[in-house]
Amino acid sequence: MKQITLVCAAILIAGIAQAQELKASEVPSAVKESFAKRFPNVKEVKWSKESEAEFEAEFKRSGTEQSVNFDQAGKWLVTETEIKTSELPKSVQAAIAKEFPGYKIEEAEKAETSDKGTLYEVELEKGEMNYEVQFSADGKVLKKEVKKEKGDDKD
Repeated sequence: MKQITLVCAAILIAGIAQAQELKASEVPSAVKESFAKRFPNVKEVKWSKESEAEFEAEFKRSGTEQSVNFDQAGKWLVTETEIKTSELPKSVQAAIAKEFPGYKIEEAEKAETSDKGTLYEVELEKGEMNYEVQFSADGKVLKKEVKKEKGDDKD
């Protein structure tokens, strides 16, 4: 029981850290400079702190939602771009159909990373279950986690 409590506490703390919004003045100048070089025409940015050493900028470009993460020294880590389900590679669509039969795609993102190349992150829903799954471009499941079970938010 103690382990479950500790795990829940860790998840709660991680969730709070991820939700920590920042003013632009609280973001290291190296991070803001790297962002400006990578996205020179973006003016409206919502900053947050993903972890102690990782910063995220959320913005819209050409009507498409994007986010980009940098470490505190300004090194680019990942850019995520919201995409349509139809824009997922056929291999990813086939993997979803095979490994998650009956699940509906709620949201899809293309993630370009500094260390793993291009990945696809998909939110899948079926009844009460909701997964966030990360796929390689060839359709291999790299990471799968329960995002939230509907109905579990009763207190």
